[in-house]
Amino acid sequence: MCEIAKAVSFDAKVIIFDEPSAALTEAEIEEMFKIIRDLKKKDIAMVYISHRMDEIKVITDRVTVMRDGTYVGTLITNECTKEDIINMMVGRVIYEDPKTESAVPEDAPVVLKVEHLNAGKMVQDVSFELHKGEILGFSGLMGAGRTETARALFGADPKESGDIYVNGEKVTINCPQDAVKCGIGYLSEDRKRYGVAVQKTVAENTTMATVHQFMRGIFINRKKEAAVAQEYVDALATKTPSVDQLVVNLSGGNQQKVVIAKWLTRDSDILIFDEPTRGIDVGAKNEIYKLMNKLAAEGKSIIMISSEMTEILRMSDRIVVMCEGKKTGEIGIAEATQEKIMNLATREID
Repeated sequence: MCEIAKAVSFDAKVIIFDEPSAALTEAEIEEMFKIIRDLKKKDIAMVYISHRMDEIKVITDRVTVMRDGTYVGTLITNECTKEDIINMMVGRVIYEDPKTESAVPEDAPVVLKVEHLNAGKMVQDVSFELHKGEILGFSGLMGAGRTETARALFGADPKESGDIYVNGEKVTINCPQDAVKCGIGYLSEDRKRYGVAVQKTVAENTTMATVHQFMRGIFINRKKEAAVAQEYVDALATKTPSVDQLVVNLSGGNQQKVVIAKWLTRDSDILIFDEPTRGIDVGAKNEIYKLMNKLAAEGKSIIMISSEMTEILRMSDRIVVMCEGKKTGEIGIAEATQEKIMNLATREID
């Protein structure tokens, strides 16, 4: 809101909004839309860049689609459908139907158990279990404590109390290195800050968590590193000219694949995906979804934190809901609806 005020104060005639809603709540987005409509009445022109289809349909007059750096076409918003836009973006229609039943067997073993985790105001007495091959969704409004729970679990933030069990064995996690040794990988919501080193190559980022395996004395075996990185580029269909490309030059979706490759190289059995599709286009989203389902089918266990309700309903086998730093409920995907999730996400527990 301050950025918008700054732009208006300069008497701007054209304002470019680049993913303005990425870190906003639904209520804040509505407030922003009111401001945008007021600006429109004052004959200020706006370019609104977003990967969220629902926003595009609500706030724009025309939609221009680009793919791989190339102009594809322009549509009149009220004359096209969401599927029309997606088709132009990826060259095909992608349907995002919610999952109706869990793919996890009832007797699947518990690979991660968290009991009474406390870490400041945003993580209060949080307990849950994660099963082998399961995608456990974490839902809630901004500030619910989901990311803080993940960071405390991973040892990125100090925890005050609580017990963590991996494959039935109690473990001590005081720092990320401890978590990595326990087979836990964390894909941060801020991948450019915590996930990748953008001025390093694809190969260097891929082997970052396992660099000791590529050491020859005090030197890194670059040939071996490049070969392993290329394997994951091929396996994950990462779009890059070569493994020597700097990560800063990749798209958001391909940067995310490099982060995933880093943890797969480490052979992490438990993966925490924090906002895995934030800031990436719908085609790359679909690829990330397929990859997550593939990993789960191979026996990896995933905690997925997401602010997008459709994403939670599409990907999760089970959903943990948080509000004000506390777990307010748990829903199996067969019973889950947006209404039930929102009810739990707004229900404070004393």
